Amino acid sequence: MDTLIRRIDLTRARGEDARQLLRREWLATNGLGGYASGTICGSVTWRYHGLLIAALPTPFGRMVMLNHLAEYIRFPDGRLVEIGGEERSQPQEAEYIGHFITEFRLENHLPVWRYEVEGIVLEKHVLFLYGQNTVHISYRLLSKHQDVSLQLRPSMHFRGHDQAVNDSAHAAYQFSVTGDQYEVMTNESVPRLRMVMRGDKAAFTYDGGTRREIFYQKEAERGYEARGSLWSPGFFTVNLHTRRDATLIASTEWWHTMLALTPEEALQFFHDRHRRLIASALLKNRADAAADLVLAADQFVITPAGRIQDAARAHAAGDEIRTVIAGYHWFTDWGRDTMISLEGLTLTTNRHTEAGWILRTFAYYIRDGLLPNMFPEGKNQGLYHTADATLWFFHALDRYVEVTKDLDTLRLILPKLVDIVEHHLNGTRFGIKVDPADGLLRQGAPGYQLTWMDAKVDDWVVTPRRGKAVEINGLWYNALKLLEAWQQALDDHKLAQRYSDLAMRAKVSFNSRFWHEKGKFLYDIVDGEEGDDCSCRPNQLLAFSLKHPILEKELWAPVLETVQQRLLTPVGLRTLSREHLDYKAKYFGDLRARDAAYHQGTVWAWLIGPFIDAWLKVHPEERSGARKFLEGFVSHLDAGCVGSINEIFDAEPPYTPRGCIAQAWSVAEVLRSWVKTEASNDDSKA
Repeated sequence: MDTLIRRIDLTRARGEDARQLLRREWLATNGLGGYASGTICGSVTWRYHGLLIAALPTPFGRMVMLNHLAEYIRFPDGRLVEIGGEERSQPQEAEYIGHFITEFRLENHLPVWRYEVEGIVLEKHVLFLYGQNTVHISYRLLSKHQDVSLQLRPSMHFRGHDQAVNDSAHAAYQFSVTGDQYEVMTNESVPRLRMVMRGDKAAFTYDGGTRREIFYQKEAERGYEARGSLWSPGFFTVNLHTRRDATLIASTEWWHTMLALTPEEALQFFHDRHRRLIASALLKNRADAAADLVLAADQFVITPAGRIQDAARAHAAGDEIRTVIAGYHWFTDWGRDTMISLEGLTLTTNRHTEAGWILRTFAYYIRDGLLPNMFPEGKNQGLYHTADATLWFFHALDRYVEVTKDLDTLRLILPKLVDIVEHHLNGTRFGIKVDPADGLLRQGAPGYQLTWMDAKVDDWVVTPRRGKAVEINGLWYNALKLLEAWQQALDDHKLAQRYSDLAMRAKVSFNSRFWHEKGKFLYDIVDGEEGDDCSCRPNQLLAFSLKHPILEKELWAPVLETVQQRLLTPVGLRTLSREHLDYKAKYFGDLRARDAAYHQGTVWAWLIGPFIDAWLKVHPEERSGARKFLEGFVSHLDAGCVGSINEIFDAEPPYTPRGCIAQAWSVAEVLRSWVKTEASNDDSKA
């Protein structure tokens, strides 16, 4: 299979709009939750940028260990020229950014840069080893020059990746040398950063340790402390020769682990693995945008570092532990995001075994009829403040069983599903309970945001949605119907009938209560704190996009038409229609301003999945028409995090990408929808 290449000409991009280069980023991951990331022009603009953000055991979580490399070419006449994006102490000047970088590209999602400096041409790639907190930064001279050397100054600020850039918890550094092996440590218990340089006449010059203040542009834009200092012990030098690599290896692993593979071996294994991922996925065309999304999907499926008890329990059962990172940079694994993403990330990509591991891992954590909402950074126990993650679990399990026919996993988890329903009928945490008066599921507790619209700033819950939410009841009905079918298949007809009766009662009540005749769409909430809420939101799609629609069929088309006219954009769906008083067109500013817009108009990419499911329910023969709704994501693959899809977008043109630079359910739902809308052989003949 050929190498999958996504190429960006930075000379042309810089001429069009230099400031936009600071918004285009790259991401490399290691299958543990660790990552490396930055702008494609080499500048460091916020706290999450770095060359080694290691996924460390509890209680550390993910830590920034190697922030930056200042890169210099030494010419034969002794001149030293910095070639990469500089660490800046002042706001970036757009025309100055990365002016020697002429190209950025992804090769099977390996980030590669091309530099041209006074006739000297060289390339760099950043390879994060899968399953290790080890990064290889390799340089190759492409032009035929003699007596050219490279100087690299590593800079660091050990801190949790979500901590402020001026955090001083690990400010005192020590440096040690053993042969050609170098270590940076603090007086704390934080693991050491180990470095070694591979190449011709590689050497290190220790200059006593220097500090430099830098300015983080994006932190300033987001209302956070924007100035921090980096510490450097000195610099590496290495000679460059045509077509021969020089590689800096940095790691938090033990020496024997980080040096087990040569840079050449690591690079070959990387490309082999990524080619296998593409080859095994359910793609008709392995050269289009879907192939990029398959590799992007891989970045979210991880073995969580530090969850020792989980791993031991899984191993005892003959399993491995897997989970899903909801988004890079700051999210951990979230139950809701995992269950929505499971089909696109693992089933569409033919990673069935890992899908089973994920489901069985999460099933263990069901408590009081609830799936965990999230696992906080560096913690072993989950938080359970969610009303919908548990119901999405039924959906994910159904998709898994339908694809794999794994009835053993279904039988293993089924008692937990029965327990979930009983808890919802009798009442569980956070006011989650079926109303005995009408069979609809209500939820809500003061100070909590329990649906996917979960923005909260201090004590302000932006969209509390307490009451009977439209998507919660769509999910509840779907869960009951799935459980009915599973019990029927396992010959428990009495239980199957019980769930059928519960589902029918909910459906009758839903269709009499949720239809908003004047607006020709569904109420978002009924029996809410302020009565019935007729805000036009995308949540209503889940009333008929799921396998078992709670909404009567004659209402599908008008609801779809309303959503399409008022909420659809080229990169997903708005979370609120424009005419609402709370509508926010842009997501920007400090935390309070951003969260005020988070679900009040801001576009979410993942919602395109339910929209296309609903579209195909209404127009079952029009897959080509549904595919058109995905076209906007193709150009976006070069606009935000190259090769991936952002979490959210502004609600109006130019639909600026915002939030997490790479989001699991964004990638998963676009990939799933892409495959679902591929033309069949019969379609192509027609």
